[in-house]
Amino acid sequence: MRRILSILLCLSLLVFPSARAEQPQYVALTFDDGPSGRFTRRLLAGLEERQVQATFLLCGYRLEIYPELAKQIFEAGHEIGLHGYSHKDMATLSRKELQKEIDSTRALLPAGCEAVFLRPPGGSGTHLLEQVAEKEDLALLLWSVDPRDWAVHDAAAVEAAVISQVQDGDVILLHDLSDSSVDAALSIIDRLQEEGFRFVTVSELAALRGITPEPGKMYTSFP
Repeated sequence: MRRILSILLCLSLLVFPSARAEQPQYVALTFDDGPSGRFTRRLLAGLEERQVQATFLLCGYRLEIYPELAKQIFEAGHEIGLHGYSHKDMATLSRKELQKEIDSTRALLPAGCEAVFLRPPGGSGTHLLEQVAEKEDLALLLWSVDPRDWAVHDAAAVEAAVISQVQDGDVILLHDLSDSSVDAALSIIDRLQEEGFRFVTVSELAALRGITPEPGKMYTSFP
C-alpha cells in the first residue's frame, strides 16, 4: 500500500507541475553606448544563437559610425532606444540642448524604428528632462541591476554580480564595448536560462506586466 501511494505521489507531481514552473521569470537585458563594431557584431551573433531579444540604447555619434549595425540590430528583432547623441550628462543640459540630443539621435535610427525609451547617460534625470521626454513621447529607462561591466572588465565577476541579485522583472544594465562585457552577457544568458528565466525586450517586459510606458515617466524594473 505504501509503495502504491508513493507511485501515485510521483504521478501527481508529473501531472501538476510546480507553481514556479507555471510562472516563468522574465528579465530584460539592455546594452548602452553602442553600436561598437566587432563587439556588437559578436554580441548579436550570440543573442541569435540563444534566440534572445534585448534592448539597445544607442548613441547618435556611434550610429553615424556604424549605421549598418543599427539596421542589423533592428532587423534582428531587438528593441532600440535612445542614449543621446553625445553621451553628455543630461542633467547639465538646457532644454534646447536636450532637444538636440534627442532629435539628432532619432534622425539616425533605421527606417521604421520608433524608440519608446530614452536612457540618460549615467542615469542622471531632472524635472526638465522629464518635461522634454514627455513632449517627445519618450519614457525614461534606468535599470535595477548594474554590475558595472564597463569598469570591472572581468566577465566572471560581472556574471556573478548579476546572478547574485537578479529577480523576476529586472532590467539589467550592460554594455557592448568590450570582449569581457560580451562574454559576461552570454554567460549570464546561459546561466539564467538554465534556471528558468526568459529574456525579453523592455517593451515586452512592460507589456507582460500590463504596463504601457508613459512619456516622461521613469522606470527601473517591471516586477
